[in-house]
Amino acid sequence: MTRSISILGATGSIGDSTLDLIRRNREHWQVVALTANCSAEKLARLAVEFGAQVAVVSEESCLEELRVHLAGTQIEAAGGREALCDAAARPVDITVAAIVGCAGLGPVMRAIEQGRTVALANKEALVSAGDVMMEAVRRHGTTLLPMDSEHNAIFQCLEGNRIEDVRSITLTASGGPFRTRSLAELEAATPAQAVAHPNWDMGAKISVDSATMMNKGLEFIEAWHLFPVGLERLRIVVHPQSVIHSMVEYRDGSTLAQLGPSDMRVPIASCLAYPARMDTPCKPLDLAAIGELTFFAPDEERFPATRLAREAAEAGGGAPAVLNAANEVAVAAFLASQIKFTQIAALSAEVLEKFGPDAPACLDDVLSVDAEARARAKELLLVA
Repeated sequence: MTRSISILGATGSIGDSTLDLIRRNREHWQVVALTANCSAEKLARLAVEFGAQVAVVSEESCLEELRVHLAGTQIEAAGGREALCDAAARPVDITVAAIVGCAGLGPVMRAIEQGRTVALANKEALVSAGDVMMEAVRRHGTTLLPMDSEHNAIFQCLEGNRIEDVRSITLTASGGPFRTRSLAELEAATPAQAVAHPNWDMGAKISVDSATMMNKGLEFIEAWHLFPVGLERLRIVVHPQSVIHSMVEYRDGSTLAQLGPSDMRVPIASCLAYPARMDTPCKPLDLAAIGELTFFAPDEERFPATRLAREAAEAGGGAPAVLNAANEVAVAAFLASQIKFTQIAALSAEVLEKFGPDAPACLDDVLSVDAEARARAKELLLVA
């Protein structure tokens, strides 16, 4: 059976992995829309290869280049934020939402409103607009599949069980490239070092988030929305091998864990084939070769991001959106060598402390909180 699919963020790491799986099962998929921020040449090449109906760049300045690369084809080229949302609104069997950051919020909401299946790899959208987004999922009868490795692992461990029987949910964290570094070493960390993740191949922003542990903090908030067991039943443990991707403990004392290689094609395949399974080219686990699995409690002195995320979730209202927006500004400043690595969490904490908006009631409210938090973070950068 052929299924239709759109991929929002087709040129990033999640998009690459998704298209690799589709390429290996080409007869089962009809690609409708592919989008990118810019990357016009790569987007056009992918659109031609997969026979997409439309290719969209969110940066309108890149549209002319996209049109040049698609000249002579029947593929529609479009650009700008509204075109991105229009592409997300095209009816398909499954939409993969893999746009990094809050930029993906509008398109994700438009995809949800179609009432089909959305595979969510954009954690920032759910962090910033969790209540609004989950209400839209319920209202439109959308199937929301978590594509992040940790949340997909939890989803698999919950399958066939009742949420009421859950005693706790544990998200695992690799600890990133700086897990064993001292505070002094973290002070001197460079962008090149921060993006060199030991286990996962990810984009620069997500790699820095992993290095600060903010990635896990945002995933903590995301899990709070996806799996309603309460904040007190959510935990984080550092697991450097990244073999166990998350665990669910039940009230009878049983703990179910999902294990797999550090390859995003595993959770992506879980979403693409749901509720069935599909082949992937990933090598099977060799536990004897791995030798041992180790676990550590998070160190919130060196890596305060997980504490900040928990405090934002506890505060509720617009606090998670504020944290996410401030972190995005801080990460961009660090990647541009404007601030030190340790200032990422410090800047986020300062914005969170000084700006406590009410709970957003709709998408426009979320975007307003996001914009105000970004403006405040940029003001603080000027005096940093």
